[in-house]
Amino acid sequence: MRKTSRLRELVTRPGIAFLMEAHSGLSARVVEEAGFEGIWGSGLTISASFAVRDNNELSWSQVTDHVAFMAEATSIPLLLDGDTGHGNFNNMRRLVRKLEQVGVAGVTIEDKLFPKTNSFLRAERQPLADVDEFCGKIKAGKDSQNDPDFVLVARVEALIAGWGLAEALRRAESYHLAGADAILIHSRSSSPAEIFAFLDAWGGRSPVVLVPTKYWRTPTADFRERGVSVVIWANHLLRASITAMQQTARRIADDQSLLDVEPRISPLQEVFRLQGDDELEEAERRYLPVARGATLSAVVLAVGAAEDFGGLTARAPKAMLKVQGRPILARLLDDFAHFGCREAVVVRGHRAEAVDVAGARFVDNADFATTGEAYSLSLAEEALVAGTLVSFGDIVVKRHLVQAMLEEAGAGITLAVDSALAGSDEPDRVRCDGADTGRFSFDGVTLRAIGDAVAPSDSHGVWIGLLHIGEDGTRWLRDAIAAARDDGSVRTARLCDLLSRVLDAGGSIRVVYNRGGWINVNDLGDLLDASGL
Repeated sequence: MRKTSRLRELVTRPGIAFLMEAHSGLSARVVEEAGFEGIWGSGLTISASFAVRDNNELSWSQVTDHVAFMAEATSIPLLLDGDTGHGNFNNMRRLVRKLEQVGVAGVTIEDKLFPKTNSFLRAERQPLADVDEFCGKIKAGKDSQNDPDFVLVARVEALIAGWGLAEALRRAESYHLAGADAILIHSRSSSPAEIFAFLDAWGGRSPVVLVPTKYWRTPTADFRERGVSVVIWANHLLRASITAMQQTARRIADDQSLLDVEPRISPLQEVFRLQGDDELEEAERRYLPVARGATLSAVVLAVGAAEDFGGLTARAPKAMLKVQGRPILARLLDDFAHFGCREAVVVRGHRAEAVDVAGARFVDNADFATTGEAYSLSLAEEALVAGTLVSFGDIVVKRHLVQAMLEEAGAGITLAVDSALAGSDEPDRVRCDGADTGRFSFDGVTLRAIGDAVAPSDSHGVWIGLLHIGEDGTRWLRDAIAAARDDGSVRTARLCDLLSRVLDAGGSIRVVYNRGGWINVNDLGDLLDASGL
């Protein structure tokens, strides 16, 4: 259904529709996510967002350019506060055509003179338009629309200007006959009495729109009982944001610090989400070429607790234990950055608050005590893109191992394997289609099995907990995670189980052999040995 048709349905159906004010693309998206069926593009709040007065100080073209972003950001219809139509009948014709072009579903125009003044400022001195002239403007707007469902609402300001109920009814009837799709009757009284008197006398001749900014204490049930079609909450998001910004600015100015403010405000990731960064990320995966030397990223699993460190991990997880004066995790990320890794996601678990390194984004596994490697990786699935290094967070490696793996990496999955551990019973043992012949890397070696499927006597080495995924590998690994979710094994599976799924599905995994040059830090002895790397 077109947005215009949806707005027309909201205006004409039985029962009340509620529109919430927005003044930017971001606030419009917030309105939609809150569950509202439509947006009110408020002239007051759009003007205020530019720090200009609600006196037509923004030109009609500036307004249309601005609301184009609001309409584009959302899938629900937007009804624009069109002031007086920004001029005479000719301006009105052009305004309607332009609003249709930018995706606005309807417009409200008020029967005051251009330039207008906000209805709650010096209302008794605001002159009203000639009825016949305003009717001509309504007809011009209706004749100019290309979409038959575009909604034009006529706003009656007679009660605002103090002209009384009889004049309000006379004007409303004239505007209705001129072709207005609905009547907005406005009041600056804190009591709804004159609004209710209008509704009783109007008798439902056409849909009626209310803006209860001043008579906000009135129960919504009273509007329902009188057959109101639309209620507009006209300026509350802007007013709420002003309060929040003032409080935040004062606090930062007084404290000269962000310590008390940062926990109280939306995280940057929420801003990025509202901006639609996830769609751009997906589009980049679809359209940008993935070539050798493309930007690297990393996902590092620094989740588990450890017991064999003489109490050192009571306050810090083992990924934060220091080797040569630096945390294992910080050293690992520096090694990746040396090869162009510009973004790292670290999955935390045990003592998550203690895992804090520069240049990383964090994802927390609150169920780390009962889940395994595959589940932790699944929490960071959005970060699995072509050119990602996936690593355990408790390994110390020499940089030449990373370099060798990257030199052999392609579109699939590439593993770094220590062939010196061939024949061992380590859990991540591998069997390949060829053994290490003594060269540092062996072109063309592919994985045949990994983990429990490999007998120690048949193994060609041990995966060191470091791999690279290319474009195909990204898809394979995501598919393996999805399959593990489907059969319920993702919570307890290891990474080698996911790799086995890739092999079973026909994916090709390249192996790069090395001999030594790394340590998986599992106890105090490993920690001491790592200092020699």
